[in-house]
Amino acid sequence: MGLLHWKLIPEADVTQTWDPQTYGKNGAFVPGLAGGVLEWLAAQSDERILDLGCGDGQLTERLAALGAKVRGVDASAQMVAAARARGVVADEANAEALPFANAEFDAVFSNAVLHWVRDQDAMLREVHRVLRPGGRFVAEMGGHGNVAAIYVAFMAVLTRHGYGNLENGVNYYPTPHAYTRRLEQAGFRVERMELIPRPTPLQAEGMAGWLNTFRRGVLERLPADLREPIVEETTALLAPALCDEEGNWTADYVRLRFIARTE
Repeated sequence: MGLLHWKLIPEADVTQTWDPQTYGKNGAFVPGLAGGVLEWLAAQSDERILDLGCGDGQLTERLAALGAKVRGVDASAQMVAAARARGVVADEANAEALPFANAEFDAVFSNAVLHWVRDQDAMLREVHRVLRPGGRFVAEMGGHGNVAAIYVAFMAVLTRHGYGNLENGVNYYPTPHAYTRRLEQAGFRVERMELIPRPTPLQAEGMAGWLNTFRRGVLERLPADLREPIVEETTALLAPALCDEEGNWTADYVRLRFIARTE
């Protein structure tokens, strides 16, 4: 077996980047499928809630409509600008270094964000810090097995071109046992946690749209002339498994949803 020769691009430098317009077109299913985690949150009027990774503010807006005092925070300046354009109060900051006072919130809410966070333990310590005693952390993230077929196909194509290391560490999809342990080590008591298989129909642009939205950070690190071919090759590899005879794509999503409280 021959040796693989990786292109010398540091994997630690690869971060996801977001474009609100592209996200709105190809990622609209994300807030659209958040009903379950919102139900678990059960936001109450006048509660102080932090929307961690608020994105373009769609869910923050829905929480505010319930009468909660909601503040958003996101690491993407573009997404924060889009949230503010909706009238959402939002700050630009990393989840590992939140710009809020101790015990400032009754609840921290997060949807489809935590699996992007690089330093999970630092993030959990920060969430614990900004929650009041007895406050709750309610979130949904990618769980073990999430987008497994997409990951394997994309890695195979990247590896064929010598860029397989770019996908390393992009996302973190834990088991319930592993994430319960992390939460407990950060001082939380886990009340409820479920791993939920959720095959997810994609938008009109299908798998190419998904890759251009949710692997934008990886694709931007590739030579410009390789981006489209890699998307096309990955899409072709996945079509037999994830595309039906009418051309409809379904992503192999698995979600991890939980409620945890500070002691």
